[in-house]
Amino acid sequence: MNTLEARPPLWRQYYALTKPRVVQLIVFCALIGMALAVPGLPSGAEAAVMLAACLGIWLVAGAAAAFNCLIEQRIDAQMKRTAWRPTARGELSPRQALVFSAILCAGGAVVLLVWVNALTLWLTLATFVGYAIVYTVWLKPTTPQNIVIGGASGAMPPVLGWAAMRGDLGAEAWLMCLIIFLWTPPHFWALALYRVEDYRRSGLPMLPVTHGSEFTRLQVWLYTWILLAATLLPFLIGMSGWIYLVSALVLGLRFCHLGWKLWRRYSDALARQTFWFSIWYLTLLFAALLVDHYVPL
Repeated sequence: MNTLEARPPLWRQYYALTKPRVVQLIVFCALIGMALAVPGLPSGAEAAVMLAACLGIWLVAGAAAAFNCLIEQRIDAQMKRTAWRPTARGELSPRQALVFSAILCAGGAVVLLVWVNALTLWLTLATFVGYAIVYTVWLKPTTPQNIVIGGASGAMPPVLGWAAMRGDLGAEAWLMCLIIFLWTPPHFWALALYRVEDYRRSGLPMLPVTHGSEFTRLQVWLYTWILLAATLLPFLIGMSGWIYLVSALVLGLRFCHLGWKLWRRYSDALARQTFWFSIWYLTLLFAALLVDHYVPL
């Protein structure tokens, strides 16, 4: 079979550039922000705004992901985790990736401006710049705290969702943003621990490369406790009820337990388990916020 025959269809290559799993989680968190911004079930008009906001945010997030693949083409080619990406394999040229990213970004901007509101548009574009430029081009290759500082842009989806429905920036939205911000370091450092050789080959100064495994594992464990404390705030300020509180405690204590085990007796398998649990953790935590919003106890 020749190289051309072995390649996936062109649409699949472009779709892969958008990092679908990451974007799905982004849109999900934005949707939770939208739902919590509306008292009770959304009306027909509100549901239409939600749909448009999800589409616009998906398009701009996909554009940022495609731009990230373009900028990190050389780095991706050196890492097993990312070597399959179309840009890393040379299946899509830099020009194709750039044009694709621009089209997605422009389309998302139009959707947000016309069918949502200008505040959501500018916040979403600022998030694009934060991830695609500030994080990818500047922070990631220069500091081991790249995930901590750059996590601010990745934590914005609930704020975008809230702004889409309210047209303002409520404290509840920033609290959800804080939770994602504190979740990001233990999530990515767990990945970096078992992919450390990939990052070392690529030259990226990830924390396990610059400060070693034990120090990184301690940071993961400490962050899980800080995160647990932050997840109690929605209940303490009356934003959520008992369903959320119980969920936050159960999920948070499990995350802390995994962090403790990771620190005390490391294995790649445990780091991988912690990484995948962190994804489910955030998904279930925000799902609990949604359930609690509609079924208060």
